[in-house]
Amino acid sequence: MAQETLTVWITRAEPGAAATARRVAEQGWRPVVSPLLEIRPLPDARIDLDGVAALAFTSANGVRAFAEISPVRDIRVFAVGSGTAEAAKIAGFRQVLFADGDVESLAARIAARRSELRGVVLNPGAAEPAGDLVGALEAVGVEARRVVLYEAVVSPPTAEFLERLPELDVVLLHSPRAAKALAVALRGREVSHLRLVCLSGNVAKPVVRMKVREVARAPFPIEAALLNLIGRGPSVTPENRRRQGTLKQRS
Repeated sequence: MAQETLTVWITRAEPGAAATARRVAEQGWRPVVSPLLEIRPLPDARIDLDGVAALAFTSANGVRAFAEISPVRDIRVFAVGSGTAEAAKIAGFRQVLFADGDVESLAARIAARRSELRGVVLNPGAAEPAGDLVGALEAVGVEARRVVLYEAVVSPPTAEFLERLPELDVVLLHSPRAAKALAVALRGREVSHLRLVCLSGNVAKPVVRMKVREVARAPFPIEAALLNLIGRGPSVTPENRRRQGTLKQRS
């Protein structure tokens, strides 16, 4: 029997959502983009590179926000994972090292190079970061500081989109904030047919109690591992959806 073409809801913010949609389509699935977060640069953000020896990025959004404000590219960059490293290279940085996709491995990678650093590690990023990189670095004796360049604002799905929930099979979640926004947006709705595929265990925490078909966690916090999980869970057939009926509202 041919494998069903699954419909995959991509919740991450643009422009990353479009790139993820392309990768999902390349794997043979049907992507539906409806971001739960919107990236908004802070208009009054300033970057002071005095005494800075290296930049540490925990997301591609941080790279793009920095590149919009500062022309400096001749500085060492530590990236949280391969995707963020690629964004840094596209932005024009030449000295780019990357970790294994989470804040802990990034802090360890930077700490291993501390003898080469003659100054502060600057972490440009969001108003509400997913992890405390500066704290992790300071705990191992690496001087670091943050600069806030953007905020990720919750963008709830429209009523029209929510009416399409029965058509969806898989929801991709890249961050804890998106997962929390999903839990709020779907509260009181019939979602037992959905599989929630999360980038990590930390991302899964806000949705682990939702009454869904499955909450899956990528074995490594990189998007390739996330996408590999799309077709590996319990199957959802059109017949199963018909049994579930139309979307139910519970007050």
